[in-house]
Amino acid sequence: MNNTPRTPAAQRSNVTVTGAGGQAPAIVFLHGLGADQSTWRLVAPAFEDRYQVVRLDLVGAGQSDCAAYDRVRHGSLQGHADDLLDVLRALDLHDVVFVGHSVSSMIGVLAAIKEPGRFARLVLLAPSPRFINTNGYAGGFAQTDIDELLAAMDNNYHSWVGSMAPVMMGRDQPELITEMTNSFFQTNPALAQHFARVTFLSDHRLDLPYLTTPALILQCAHDVIAPLAVGRYLHEQLPNSQLRIIDTPGHCAHLTAPAETLAAIHRFLHAEAVAA
Repeated sequence: MNNTPRTPAAQRSNVTVTGAGGQAPAIVFLHGLGADQSTWRLVAPAFEDRYQVVRLDLVGAGQSDCAAYDRVRHGSLQGHADDLLDVLRALDLHDVVFVGHSVSSMIGVLAAIKEPGRFARLVLLAPSPRFINTNGYAGGFAQTDIDELLAAMDNNYHSWVGSMAPVMMGRDQPELITEMTNSFFQTNPALAQHFARVTFLSDHRLDLPYLTTPALILQCAHDVIAPLAVGRYLHEQLPNSQLRIIDTPGHCAHLTAPAETLAAIHRFLHAEAVAA
């Protein structure tokens, strides 16, 4: 059943709500760079028998209201976290399970720090608080790598997408590479370039100690964008966290290994429910 709300915040973020009725707990899915809410199609339906399943697009992506993209508000991940909180307020949701991929993992962390009562558990899939190596921290990229990545994106967006999609999906996933390529091409390049700059230059390591919500960190075993060292760092910095590694290529386990991703989420939610 589709229970999609019509509030301004929900329309701005192209919110869709399916699954159980309004008395059921909610699970909220938020996608990463270059994608939209359809990226959860292999995972989200598995929760519809017990949860209100809420999917939304980051403002500037998918079928969101791109006119609402503000380079000041969305010049930091906090602006996107505020968008997420606006949606949760509009739907009057508390104690949700939040599932975020890549940059949206950190968007969820920031939102949970700001309004912890709205979040019961976080699932952070391929998260990274900082992508650039610095002083004992291994983020996966040198500053020059990120500078070159962003310059290449600005200079030739289509060529950049063609090289990035295989890195995100793993080079032995031709159908998923095509899907990711098409998803990037459906995004306004100027907005994608701005959001990429915000994403790859962000540093939220100092925010981590303020997170009190239990978190599951799901890291891909062969991910050059958010390598294993990043997952281990997050696990060390978040005392109330679990780390699970999924043996899959690329950066998108929800697409390349959906069964393993689902199993890890179900184990986490069941264990937390028993503990509660």
